[in-house]
Amino acid sequence: MSEPLQVWIDQSLCTGDGLCVQYAPEVFEFDIDGLAYVKNEADGDLLTEPGARAPVPESLRADVIASAKECPGACIHVVRARD
Repeated sequence: MSEPLQVWIDQSLCTGDGLCVQYAPEVFEFDIDGLAYVKNEADGDLLTEPGARAPVPESLRADVIASAKECPGACIHVVRARD
């Protein structure tokens, strides 16, 4: 089993390109401001507080990591849950 991961978005760097939403719509979503945010796993609500982290489901691990690598704004941060 892999180490649990969390993901967060720095909205000040978000370009609104939408790659993250395409890769993992269960984890990322646009808000009314046109920027991407992570979602609360339990109820799907957007976490709009700066630096808010969401757990990365094991089944979406590769998609979330790919979205961070491909993000043109380099605003998606994937970190170990224990950090």
